Amino acid sequence: MFKKQILFVMGVSGSGKSTIGKLLADTLNIPFFDGDSFHPEANVKKMSEGHPLNDDDRQGWLERLNEVGIENLSSGAVIVCSALKQKYRTILGHNLENKHQFIYLEGSFELIDARLNKRKNHYMPKGLLKSQFEILETPTEALSVSIDQSPDEIVNEILEKL
Repeated sequence: MFKKQILFVMGVSGSGKSTIGKLLADTLNIPFFDGDSFHPEANVKKMSEGHPLNDDDRQGWLERLNEVGIENLSSGAVIVCSALKQKYRTILGHNLENKHQFIYLEGSFELIDARLNKRKNHYMPKGLLKSQFEILETPTEALSVSIDQSPDEIVNEILEKL
């Protein structure tokens, strides 16, 4: 039985956060929120021009995603976002009464790069993947799942570990 909590599905772009997050939310019958849809226009513009976001760019976005988590504590929810640094995960988990879990979708640069080659119409250019791997602070507190399997297998593994 799923204990109602906020599940943050995290990883670099192309790791399958949205696909896995939607499937997980549907399976658990809880709300799904795509963190990308909460980026301010200035962030989207910056990334679409090929520039990585800095910590200041992300601050308000992370705070808003934390608010979404707080608003959904009673029902539980899946929120997908990169959460690449520990300080980002600290902001996301603030005031969630320890009722949250990070799920790290882990994959190699080569695998994710190949996936991004197939992705169309996304505002973040593939060229920024290297910068994401460079700033990634691999989480120690997260439930880690390899993305080198099917979406259903990934979700089943997450459910077993929860």
